Amino acid sequence: MGFPVSYYCPHCGAVVELERDGYLADKSVTPYPLEGWNYADPDDSFEDAEGVHFVCGESEATGVNWTSDVSEADDVENPMLDSPCGREFYLSFVKYEDGREVEAVPESDYVTIGGQGPATTRGPSGPRGPTGR
Repeated sequence: MGFPVSYYCPHCGAVVELERDGYLADKSVTPYPLEGWNYADPDDSFEDAEGVHFVCGESEATGVNWTSDVSEADDVENPMLDSPCGREFYLSFVKYEDGREVEAVPESDYVTIGGQGPATTRGPSGPRGPTGR
């Protein structure tokens, strides 16, 4: 038998209640998935998963209740955002490998900075010296 546990969306603060078993230990609620974690949707059997993938306000599964409450926590990304916002967030459970707790690492996000780089290896030129060079 499960009991309802409340979480809030880190983007807008919308509060959701998820009915779940007490043996599942929460690690974090984040706007991004943790690297190496396996997430289930709230209407799937998430007891065997390592976390739950939510879309803010978009699940009518048994055991999921989107309340009309909005969290006023300091870490809500944008408290002025319409609630529920429809953005993804992730509940991660504590995970063990070889008897030790696995540290949480955000999924890698690669970016390209500055396009393709300079056309030559020559640096910028400065003012000319007294000899004109």
